[in-house]
Amino acid sequence: MSESEKTLLVKENKMGVVPIPRLLFAMSLPAIISMLIQSMYNVVDSIFVAQIGEEALTAVSLAFPIQILIISCFVGMGVGINSAIARRLGEDKKEAAANVAEHGFIIAVILSVILAIFGILISEKFISLFTDNPLIITQGKDYLLIVTVFCFGSIITQAAFATLQGSGEMIKPMIGQIIGAVCNIILNPILIFGLLGFPALGIRGSAVATVTGQIIGMVYMLIVVFKGKKNLLKLNYKIFHFERSIFKDIIVVGLPAAIMQGLGSVLITGYNLIVATFGMSAVAVFGVYFKIQSFIFMPIFGLGQGAMPIFGYNFGAKNEARFKQTLKVAVSMALVIMSIGTILFWVFPEQILMPFNASDEMLAIGIHCFRSISIAFPLAGISIMISVSFQAIGKAYVSMIASFIRQMIVLLPSSYILAAIGGLDLVWYGFIISEIVCLSYELFMYRRFKNQIFDSWEPHPAAL
Repeated sequence: MSESEKTLLVKENKMGVVPIPRLLFAMSLPAIISMLIQSMYNVVDSIFVAQIGEEALTAVSLAFPIQILIISCFVGMGVGINSAIARRLGEDKKEAAANVAEHGFIIAVILSVILAIFGILISEKFISLFTDNPLIITQGKDYLLIVTVFCFGSIITQAAFATLQGSGEMIKPMIGQIIGAVCNIILNPILIFGLLGFPALGIRGSAVATVTGQIIGMVYMLIVVFKGKKNLLKLNYKIFHFERSIFKDIIVVGLPAAIMQGLGSVLITGYNLIVATFGMSAVAVFGVYFKIQSFIFMPIFGLGQGAMPIFGYNFGAKNEARFKQTLKVAVSMALVIMSIGTILFWVFPEQILMPFNASDEMLAIGIHCFRSISIAFPLAGISIMISVSFQAIGKAYVSMIASFIRQMIVLLPSSYILAAIGGLDLVWYGFIISEIVCLSYELFMYRRFKNQIFDSWEPHPAAL
Protein backbone atom coordinates (compact mmCIF):
# COMPACT_ATOMS: atom_id res chain seq x y z
CA MET A 1 0.00 0.00 0.00
CA SER A 2 1.38 3.42 -0.98
CA GLU A 3 1.82 6.29 1.48
CA SER A 4 -1.05 8.21 -0.17
CA GLU A 5 -3.34 5.21 0.22
CA LYS A 6 -2.37 4.86 3.90
CA THR A 7 -3.05 8.56 4.43
CA LEU A 8 -6.47 8.25 2.78
CA LEU A 9 -7.30 5.17 4.88
CA VAL A 10 -6.45 6.95 8.14
CA LYS A 11 -8.44 10.02 7.06
CA GLU A 12 -11.51 7.98 6.22
CA ASN A 13 -11.32 5.91 9.39
CA LYS A 14 -10.15 8.51 11.91
CA MET A 15 -13.18 7.75 14.11
CA GLY A 16 -11.79 4.26 14.58
CA VAL A 17 -8.08 4.96 15.03
CA VAL A 18 -7.35 8.45 16.44
CA PRO A 19 -7.01 8.57 20.27
CA ILE A 20 -10.42 9.38 21.76
CA PRO A 21 -9.58 12.53 23.80
CA ARG A 22 -7.89 14.16 20.80
CA LEU A 23 -10.54 12.93 18.36
CA LEU A 24 -13.48 14.04 20.52
CA PHE A 25 -11.93 17.46 21.08
CA ALA A 26 -11.23 17.91 17.35
CA MET A 27 -14.71 16.68 16.36
CA SER A 28 -16.56 18.61 19.04
CA LEU A 29 -14.84 21.99 19.03
CA PRO A 30 -16.26 23.12 15.67
CA ALA A 31 -19.69 21.78 16.67
CA ILE A 32 -19.50 23.56 20.04
CA ILE A 33 -18.63 26.82 18.29
CA SER A 34 -21.47 26.19 15.83
CA MET A 35 -23.97 25.59 18.60
CA LEU A 36 -22.82 28.67 20.51
CA ILE A 37 -23.36 30.68 17.37
CA GLN A 38 -26.78 29.05 16.95
CA SER A 39 -27.72 30.18 20.45
CA MET A 40 -26.87 33.73 19.45
CA TYR A 41 -29.88 33.84 17.11
CA ASN A 42 -32.49 33.91 19.86
CA VAL A 43 -30.37 35.80 22.39
CA VAL A 44 -29.54 38.61 19.96
CA ASP A 45 -33.21 38.77 18.94
CA SER A 46 -34.28 39.14 22.55
CA ILE A 47 -31.67 41.77 23.46
CA PHE A 48 -32.70 44.03 20.59
CA VAL A 49 -36.42 43.30 21.02
CA ALA A 50 -36.16 44.17 24.73
CA GLN A 51 -35.24 47.71 23.73
CA ILE A 52 -38.70 48.07 22.17
CA GLY A 53 -40.37 47.31 25.50
CA GLU A 54 -41.24 44.55 27.97
CA GLU A 55 -44.38 43.69 25.96
CA ALA A 56 -42.23 42.92 22.91
CA LEU A 57 -39.86 40.79 25.01
CA THR A 58 -42.84 38.93 26.47
CA ALA A 59 -44.23 38.34 22.97
CA VAL A 60 -40.95 36.77 21.81
CA SER A 61 -40.82 34.69 25.01
CA LEU A 62 -44.34 33.39 24.38
CA ALA A 63 -43.42 32.55 20.77
CA PHE A 64 -40.35 30.61 21.86
CA PRO A 65 -42.11 27.23 22.37
CA ILE A 66 -43.00 27.17 18.66
CA GLN A 67 -39.39 27.93 17.78
CA ILE A 68 -38.40 25.03 20.03
CA LEU A 69 -40.84 22.87 18.06
CA ILE A 70 -39.09 23.84 14.82
CA ILE A 71 -35.72 23.12 16.40
CA SER A 72 -36.97 19.74 17.61
CA CYS A 73 -37.95 18.78 14.07
CA PHE A 74 -34.61 19.60 12.51
CA VAL A 75 -32.60 18.24 15.46
CA GLY A 76 -34.48 14.93 15.28
CA MET A 77 -33.98 14.78 11.54
CA GLY A 78 -30.29 15.61 11.96
CA VAL A 79 -29.80 12.94 14.63
CA GLY A 80 -31.40 10.34 12.36
CA ILE A 81 -29.23 11.31 9.38
CA ASN A 82 -26.03 11.61 11.44
CA SER A 83 -26.49 8.27 13.19
CA ALA A 84 -27.44 6.38 10.00
CA ILE A 85 -24.49 7.77 8.05
CA ALA A 86 -21.95 7.08 10.83
CA ARG A 87 -23.13 3.48 11.31
CA ARG A 88 -22.89 2.75 7.58
CA LEU A 89 -19.42 4.24 7.38
CA GLY A 90 -18.43 2.08 10.35
CA GLU A 91 -19.64 -0.90 8.30
CA ASP A 92 -17.62 0.39 5.29
CA LYS A 93 -20.74 1.16 3.22
CA LYS A 94 -19.93 4.56 1.72
CA GLU A 95 -22.51 4.49 -1.10
CA ALA A 96 -25.26 3.55 1.34
CA ALA A 97 -24.19 6.45 3.58
CA ALA A 98 -24.47 8.87 0.66
CA ASN A 99 -27.94 7.53 -0.11
CA VAL A 100 -28.94 8.25 3.51
CA ALA A 101 -27.93 11.88 3.03
CA GLU A 102 -30.01 12.15 -0.14
CA HIS A 103 -33.05 10.83 1.70
CA GLY A 104 -32.35 13.34 4.48
CA PHE A 105 -32.74 16.35 2.21
CA ILE A 106 -36.09 15.06 0.95
CA ILE A 107 -37.28 14.75 4.56
CA ALA A 108 -36.07 18.33 5.21
CA VAL A 109 -38.20 19.73 2.40
CA ILE A 110 -41.29 17.84 3.58
CA LEU A 111 -40.80 19.08 7.16
CA SER A 112 -40.44 22.68 5.97
CA VAL A 113 -43.79 22.60 4.17
CA ILE A 114 -45.59 21.00 7.12
CA LEU A 115 -44.22 23.55 9.62
CA ALA A 116 -45.06 26.50 7.35
CA ILE A 117 -48.69 25.40 7.15
CA PHE A 118 -48.74 24.78 10.89
CA GLY A 119 -47.46 28.30 11.58
CA ILE A 120 -50.10 29.92 9.38
CA LEU A 121 -52.88 28.05 11.19
CA ILE A 122 -51.90 28.45 14.86
CA SER A 123 -49.76 31.58 15.37
CA GLU A 124 -52.43 33.96 16.69
CA LYS A 125 -54.33 31.30 18.63
CA PHE A 126 -51.18 30.13 20.39
CA ILE A 127 -50.17 33.57 21.70
CA SER A 128 -53.76 34.18 22.82
CA LEU A 129 -53.51 31.22 25.20
CA PHE A 130 -51.38 33.25 27.61
CA THR A 131 -52.65 36.83 27.46
CA ASP A 132 -55.46 39.08 26.33
CA ASN A 133 -53.09 42.02 25.78
CA PRO A 134 -53.74 42.99 22.12
CA LEU A 135 -50.22 44.41 21.62
CA ILE A 136 -48.51 41.21 22.83
CA ILE A 137 -50.86 39.07 20.72
CA THR A 138 -50.21 41.08 17.55
CA GLN A 139 -46.44 41.19 18.03
CA GLY A 140 -46.23 37.49 18.92
CA LYS A 141 -48.36 36.49 15.94
CA ASP A 142 -46.29 38.54 13.48
CA TYR A 143 -43.05 37.09 14.81
CA LEU A 144 -44.32 33.49 14.70
CA LEU A 145 -45.69 33.72 11.17
CA ILE A 146 -42.35 34.80 9.76
CA VAL A 147 -40.17 32.26 11.59
CA THR A 148 -42.48 29.35 10.72
CA VAL A 149 -43.25 30.15 7.08
CA PHE A 150 -39.55 30.66 6.30
CA CYS A 151 -38.19 27.88 8.53
CA PHE A 152 -36.93 25.96 5.47
CA GLY A 153 -33.60 27.80 5.81
CA SER A 154 -32.82 26.29 9.20
CA ILE A 155 -34.20 22.83 8.40
CA ILE A 156 -32.39 22.28 5.10
CA THR A 157 -29.22 23.70 6.67
CA GLN A 158 -29.48 21.09 9.45
CA ALA A 159 -29.74 18.29 6.87
CA ALA A 160 -26.50 19.54 5.37
CA PHE A 161 -24.87 19.78 8.81
CA ALA A 162 -25.85 16.19 9.66
CA THR A 163 -24.55 14.91 6.31
CA LEU A 164 -21.12 16.40 6.91
CA GLN A 165 -20.93 15.67 10.64
CA GLY A 166 -21.95 12.04 10.15
CA SER A 167 -18.90 11.59 7.92
CA GLY A 168 -16.58 13.34 10.37
CA GLU A 169 -16.48 16.83 8.78
CA MET A 170 -17.08 19.47 11.47
CA ILE A 171 -15.37 22.65 10.19
CA LYS A 172 -17.67 23.50 7.29
CA PRO A 173 -20.87 23.27 9.38
CA MET A 174 -19.24 25.69 11.82
CA ILE A 175 -18.54 28.13 8.98
CA GLY A 176 -22.16 27.84 7.87
CA GLN A 177 -23.34 28.71 11.37
CA ILE A 178 -21.01 31.70 11.54
CA ILE A 179 -22.27 33.05 8.22
CA GLY A 180 -25.91 32.81 9.33
CA ALA A 181 -25.28 34.28 12.79
CA VAL A 182 -23.24 37.23 11.53
CA CYS A 183 -25.96 38.09 9.02
CA ASN A 184 -28.58 37.89 11.78
CA ILE A 185 -26.59 40.10 14.17
CA ILE A 186 -25.98 42.74 11.49
CA LEU A 187 -29.57 42.76 10.22
CA ASN A 188 -31.32 42.79 13.63
CA PRO A 189 -30.77 46.45 14.58
CA ILE A 190 -31.06 47.58 10.97
CA LEU A 191 -34.50 46.02 10.47
CA ILE A 192 -35.87 46.53 13.99
CA PHE A 193 -34.99 50.22 14.30
CA GLY A 194 -34.94 51.23 10.63
CA LEU A 195 -31.25 52.04 10.10
CA LEU A 196 -29.41 52.74 6.80
CA GLY A 197 -32.60 53.75 5.04
CA PHE A 198 -34.56 50.58 5.87
CA PRO A 199 -38.07 50.91 7.37
CA ALA A 200 -38.40 50.29 11.12
CA LEU A 201 -40.14 46.91 11.30
CA GLY A 202 -40.04 46.43 15.09
CA ILE A 203 -40.48 42.86 16.22
CA ARG A 204 -41.12 41.75 12.63
CA GLY A 205 -37.65 43.01 11.75
CA SER A 206 -36.13 40.66 14.29
CA ALA A 207 -37.92 37.70 12.72
CA VAL A 208 -36.90 38.75 9.19
CA ALA A 209 -33.27 39.10 10.30
CA THR A 210 -33.33 35.61 11.81
CA VAL A 211 -34.76 33.82 8.78
CA THR A 212 -32.58 35.78 6.36
CA GLY A 213 -29.46 34.67 8.22
CA GLN A 214 -30.70 31.07 8.14
CA ILE A 215 -31.40 31.17 4.40
CA ILE A 216 -27.98 32.64 3.60
CA GLY A 217 -26.38 29.92 5.72
CA MET A 218 -28.47 27.33 3.86
CA VAL A 219 -27.21 28.52 0.45
CA TYR A 220 -23.59 28.18 1.61
CA MET A 221 -24.17 24.69 3.01
CA LEU A 222 -25.91 23.42 -0.12
CA ILE A 223 -22.96 24.57 -2.21
CA VAL A 224 -20.57 22.79 0.17
CA VAL A 225 -22.51 19.51 0.22
CA PHE A 226 -23.29 19.23 -3.49
CA LYS A 227 -20.26 20.95 -5.03
CA GLY A 228 -17.46 20.18 -2.53
CA LYS A 229 -14.80 18.11 -4.28
CA LYS A 230 -13.16 16.87 -1.06
CA ASN A 231 -16.35 15.57 0.56
CA LEU A 232 -16.19 11.95 1.73
CA LEU A 233 -19.79 11.44 0.59
CA LYS A 234 -20.74 12.26 -3.00
CA LEU A 235 -24.43 13.08 -3.41
CA ASN A 236 -26.01 12.71 -6.83
CA TYR A 237 -29.78 12.78 -7.30
CA LYS A 238 -29.41 11.69 -10.92
CA ILE A 239 -28.72 8.19 -9.62
CA PHE A 240 -30.84 8.50 -6.48
CA HIS A 241 -32.99 5.50 -5.61
CA PHE A 242 -35.59 5.58 -2.88
CA GLU A 243 -35.26 2.90 -0.20
CA ARG A 244 -37.98 2.53 2.37
CA SER A 245 -35.51 0.96 4.81
CA ILE A 246 -33.33 4.12 4.81
CA PHE A 247 -36.32 6.38 5.23
CA LYS A 248 -37.45 4.19 8.11
CA ASP A 249 -33.98 4.15 9.68
CA ILE A 250 -33.80 7.96 9.75
CA ILE A 251 -37.33 8.21 11.17
CA VAL A 252 -36.88 5.45 13.77
CA VAL A 253 -33.80 7.16 15.24
CA GLY A 254 -34.81 10.75 14.48
CA LEU A 255 -38.45 10.73 15.59
CA PRO A 256 -37.73 9.89 19.24
CA ALA A 257 -35.00 12.55 19.23
CA ALA A 258 -37.48 15.04 17.74
CA ILE A 259 -40.11 14.13 20.30
CA MET A 260 -37.48 14.45 23.02
CA GLN A 261 -36.63 17.96 21.84
CA GLY A 262 -40.28 18.75 21.14
CA LEU A 263 -41.14 18.06 24.74
CA GLY A 264 -39.21 21.24 25.42
CA SER A 265 -41.94 23.13 23.58
CA VAL A 266 -44.60 21.50 25.76
CA LEU A 267 -42.45 22.18 28.82
CA ILE A 268 -42.03 25.89 28.09
CA THR A 269 -45.72 26.23 27.28
CA GLY A 270 -46.70 24.50 30.52
CA TYR A 271 -44.15 26.46 32.53
CA ASN A 272 -45.38 29.73 31.02
CA LEU A 273 -48.90 28.83 32.11
CA ILE A 274 -47.63 28.17 35.66
CA VAL A 275 -45.50 31.31 36.01
CA ALA A 276 -48.03 33.53 34.19
CA THR A 277 -50.18 33.33 37.34
CA PHE A 278 -47.43 35.40 39.01
CA GLY A 279 -47.43 38.10 36.28
CA MET A 280 -46.01 38.79 32.82
CA SER A 281 -42.62 39.78 34.30
CA ALA A 282 -42.20 36.17 35.46
CA VAL A 283 -42.93 34.99 31.90
CA ALA A 284 -40.36 37.43 30.53
CA VAL A 285 -37.74 36.21 33.04
CA PHE A 286 -38.35 32.57 32.17
CA GLY A 287 -38.06 33.42 28.47
CA VAL A 288 -34.76 35.19 29.08
CA TYR A 289 -33.50 32.25 31.16
CA PHE A 290 -34.24 29.74 28.42
CA LYS A 291 -32.37 31.78 25.86
CA ILE A 292 -29.38 32.56 28.08
CA GLN A 293 -29.06 28.97 29.31
CA SER A 294 -28.55 27.98 25.68
CA PHE A 295 -25.03 29.43 25.97
CA ILE A 296 -24.38 26.69 28.55
CA PHE A 297 -26.38 23.86 26.97
CA MET A 298 -25.47 24.50 23.33
CA PRO A 299 -21.80 23.58 23.90
CA ILE A 300 -23.06 20.33 25.45
CA PHE A 301 -25.20 19.67 22.38
CA GLY A 302 -22.16 20.50 20.23
CA LEU A 303 -20.15 18.01 22.26
CA GLY A 304 -22.91 15.50 21.59
CA GLN A 305 -22.76 16.21 17.85
CA GLY A 306 -19.04 15.56 17.89
CA ALA A 307 -19.43 12.40 19.97
CA MET A 308 -22.33 10.89 18.02
CA PRO A 309 -20.43 9.89 14.85
CA ILE A 310 -17.66 8.45 17.05
CA PHE A 311 -20.21 6.44 19.02
CA GLY A 312 -21.98 5.35 15.84
CA TYR A 313 -18.81 4.43 13.94
CA ASN A 314 -17.37 2.34 16.75
CA PHE A 315 -20.72 0.71 17.42
CA GLY A 316 -20.90 -0.25 13.73
CA ALA A 317 -17.31 -1.50 13.93
CA LYS A 318 -18.10 -3.37 17.22
CA ASN A 319 -15.27 -1.65 19.07
CA GLU A 320 -16.54 -1.67 22.65
CA ALA A 321 -13.40 -0.17 24.20
CA ARG A 322 -13.49 2.98 22.07
CA PHE A 323 -17.25 3.32 22.54
CA LYS A 324 -16.93 3.27 26.34
CA GLN A 325 -13.92 5.57 26.33
CA THR A 326 -15.82 8.07 24.20
CA LEU A 327 -18.62 8.13 26.76
CA LYS A 328 -16.19 8.55 29.64
CA VAL A 329 -14.36 11.46 28.02
CA ALA A 330 -17.60 13.09 26.84
CA VAL A 331 -19.14 12.94 30.32
CA SER A 332 -15.99 14.45 31.85
CA MET A 333 -16.01 17.33 29.37
CA ALA A 334 -19.74 17.90 29.94
CA LEU A 335 -19.23 18.09 33.70
CA VAL A 336 -16.55 20.76 33.30
CA ILE A 337 -18.69 22.88 30.97
CA MET A 338 -21.82 22.60 33.11
CA SER A 339 -19.97 23.36 36.34
CA ILE A 340 -18.65 26.56 34.77
CA GLY A 341 -22.24 27.39 33.78
CA THR A 342 -23.47 26.89 37.34
CA ILE A 343 -20.77 29.21 38.69
CA LEU A 344 -21.61 31.92 36.13
CA PHE A 345 -25.35 31.78 36.89
CA TRP A 346 -24.67 31.99 40.64
CA VAL A 347 -22.11 34.79 40.56
CA PHE A 348 -23.39 37.02 37.73
CA PRO A 349 -27.22 36.69 37.49
CA GLU A 350 -27.84 40.44 37.60
CA GLN A 351 -25.22 41.17 34.95
CA ILE A 352 -26.72 38.47 32.71
CA LEU A 353 -30.19 40.04 32.97
CA MET A 354 -29.23 43.67 32.41
CA PRO A 355 -28.75 43.53 28.58
CA PHE A 356 -32.44 42.59 28.37
CA ASN A 357 -33.51 45.96 29.80
CA ALA A 358 -34.70 44.17 32.94
CA SER A 359 -37.01 46.03 35.29
CA ASP A 360 -36.56 45.87 39.07
CA GLU A 361 -39.28 43.23 39.23
CA MET A 362 -37.57 41.14 36.55
CA LEU A 363 -34.27 41.38 38.43
CA ALA A 364 -35.84 40.29 41.72
CA ILE A 365 -37.43 37.26 40.06
CA GLY A 366 -34.54 36.44 37.71
CA ILE A 367 -31.68 36.33 40.21
CA HIS A 368 -33.39 33.63 42.27
CA CYS A 369 -34.55 31.81 39.13
CA PHE A 370 -31.07 31.64 37.60
CA ARG A 371 -29.35 30.49 40.78
CA SER A 372 -31.95 27.83 41.59
CA ILE A 373 -32.16 26.16 38.18
CA SER A 374 -28.40 26.21 37.55
CA ILE A 375 -27.81 23.77 40.41
CA ALA A 376 -29.12 21.06 38.06
CA PHE A 377 -26.70 21.86 35.22
CA PRO A 378 -23.99 19.21 36.01
CA LEU A 379 -26.58 16.44 36.27
CA ALA A 380 -28.08 17.53 32.96
CA GLY A 381 -24.66 17.37 31.27
CA ILE A 382 -24.15 13.73 32.26
CA SER A 383 -27.69 12.87 31.18
CA ILE A 384 -27.29 14.44 27.74
CA MET A 385 -24.10 12.49 26.97
CA ILE A 386 -25.68 9.17 27.94
CA SER A 387 -28.69 10.11 25.81
CA VAL A 388 -26.44 10.75 22.80
CA SER A 389 -24.87 7.29 23.17
CA PHE A 390 -28.34 5.70 22.96
CA GLN A 391 -29.21 7.73 19.85
CA ALA A 392 -25.95 6.72 18.17
CA ILE A 393 -26.63 2.97 18.51
CA GLY A 394 -30.18 3.30 17.16
CA LYS A 395 -31.87 3.14 20.60
CA ALA A 396 -33.19 6.71 20.52
CA TYR A 397 -36.46 5.67 22.13
CA VAL A 398 -34.60 5.28 25.45
CA SER A 399 -33.57 8.94 25.25
CA MET A 400 -37.13 9.89 24.36
CA ILE A 401 -38.53 8.07 27.39
CA ALA A 402 -35.91 9.69 29.62
CA SER A 403 -36.87 13.12 28.32
CA PHE A 404 -40.56 12.38 28.82
CA ILE A 405 -39.89 11.31 32.42
CA ARG A 406 -37.82 14.43 33.06
CA GLN A 407 -40.23 16.97 31.64
CA MET A 408 -43.74 15.56 31.67
CA ILE A 409 -43.75 13.04 34.53
CA VAL A 410 -41.55 14.95 36.98
CA LEU A 411 -40.74 18.56 36.06
CA LEU A 412 -44.12 20.08 35.26
CA PRO A 413 -46.11 18.31 38.00
CA SER A 414 -43.46 18.93 40.68
CA SER A 415 -43.12 22.59 39.67
CA TYR A 416 -46.89 23.04 39.79
CA ILE A 417 -47.01 21.53 43.28
CA LEU A 418 -44.03 23.61 44.45
CA ALA A 419 -45.67 26.78 43.07
CA ALA A 420 -48.85 25.96 44.99
CA ILE A 421 -46.89 25.32 48.19
CA GLY A 422 -44.27 28.07 48.14
CA GLY A 423 -45.08 30.36 45.24
CA LEU A 424 -42.63 31.61 42.62
CA ASP A 425 -39.55 31.12 44.82
CA LEU A 426 -40.02 27.34 44.99
CA VAL A 427 -41.23 26.66 41.45
CA TRP A 428 -37.71 26.60 39.97
CA TYR A 429 -36.55 23.68 42.15
CA GLY A 430 -38.58 21.31 39.98
CA PHE A 431 -35.63 21.32 37.55
CA ILE A 432 -33.32 19.78 40.15
CA ILE A 433 -35.79 17.05 41.09
CA SER A 434 -36.41 16.13 37.44
CA GLU A 435 -32.70 15.84 36.57
CA ILE A 436 -32.07 13.48 39.49
CA VAL A 437 -34.91 11.16 38.43
CA CYS A 438 -33.97 11.26 34.72
CA LEU A 439 -30.29 10.49 35.28
CA SER A 440 -31.18 7.56 37.54
CA TYR A 441 -33.32 6.07 34.76
CA GLU A 442 -30.63 6.53 32.09
CA LEU A 443 -27.93 4.91 34.21
CA PHE A 444 -30.21 1.92 34.78
CA MET A 445 -30.91 1.58 31.05
CA TYR A 446 -27.24 1.97 30.08
CA ARG A 447 -26.30 -0.87 32.41
CA ARG A 448 -29.06 -3.00 30.90
CA PHE A 449 -28.00 -2.39 27.27
CA LYS A 450 -24.35 -2.89 28.15
CA ASN A 451 -25.19 -6.43 29.20
CA GLN A 452 -27.39 -7.07 26.16
CA ILE A 453 -25.12 -5.65 23.45
CA PHE A 454 -21.50 -5.20 24.46
CA ASP A 455 -21.05 -8.46 26.32
CA SER A 456 -22.19 -10.40 23.23
CA TRP A 457 -19.49 -8.91 20.97
CA GLU A 458 -16.28 -10.58 19.90
CA PRO A 459 -13.23 -8.56 21.05
CA HIS A 460 -12.34 -5.93 18.44
CA PRO A 461 -8.95 -6.56 16.72
CA ALA A 462 -7.69 -3.16 17.94
CA ALA A 463 -8.23 -4.28 21.54
CA LEU A 464 -6.20 -7.48 21.17
